[in-house]
Amino acid sequence: MPALLGPAEVRALAERLGVRPTKTLGQNFVHDPNTIRRIVRAASLDDGERVLEIGPGLGSLTLGLLDAGHPVTAVEIDPVLAAQLPETVADRLPGAMLDVVAADALRLASVPGEPPTALVANLPYNVAVPVVLHLLEIVPTLRRGLVMVQAEVADRLAAAPGSKVYGVPSVKVAWYATATRAGAVPRAVFWPVPNVDSGLVRLIRHPAPSPASGVTRADVFAIVDAAFAQRRKTLRAALAGWAGSAQAAEAVLRAAGVDPGERGERLPLEAFVRIAAAK
Repeated sequence: MPALLGPAEVRALAERLGVRPTKTLGQNFVHDPNTIRRIVRAASLDDGERVLEIGPGLGSLTLGLLDAGHPVTAVEIDPVLAAQLPETVADRLPGAMLDVVAADALRLASVPGEPPTALVANLPYNVAVPVVLHLLEIVPTLRRGLVMVQAEVADRLAAAPGSKVYGVPSVKVAWYATATRAGAVPRAVFWPVPNVDSGLVRLIRHPAPSPASGVTRADVFAIVDAAFAQRRKTLRAALAGWAGSAQAAEAVLRAAGVDPGERGERLPLEAFVRIAAAK
């Protein structure tokens, strides 16, 4: 029996389980073994590196990671799929090191078991950004990641200041990691076929900024949210509510060395950190 699942095996397993992919859970299962192997290669994992996978579904990517020799901690919100995954792995890769956590990734306070050092996942489109940010926050052992998300989300995560798609996800992920595009994934490799294109994003962890004493990540993220709440507004206007008035916002911005007439979409993370420290 081949280790990886093909189109026929994916559909047969879903039918046996009575699983019908739902938009609510963002379920689009990859059924192409070559795509799975490509994702595993692109993740550039060290030998035996433990991987955190979110939303394993029927197990296509899980099997690819395990087949390459990587222990996997898989977090699955669907109880039926979570219960089936160990059986699928036992049938195809006996002895493989898999831990399954039946839970909503967004509600995890920590990841049980051996700490993973890499995140590799085909993330549900509707919660991709919150999941990435939450996991980078609660799993400090994650050193790298490769996630598959909607192509537009991939562009936003990897966007640089000043680009048209640079926004809240771009700035917030930059707090934790450097994000770069790592290729496209065609629609045809999914079942059911999604209505959007997909893309791979590579994440490399770096040290979080060290703002002035008393300034927290939450402080910085609140400024980021305010700055992008209404695009094309100047920072003086966008941060008026946060600072108490437009005049107060201007004073803080000038103290931080930021032009009050500038717009949020042109500021790197470091500038938002300076603004938080200047209040």
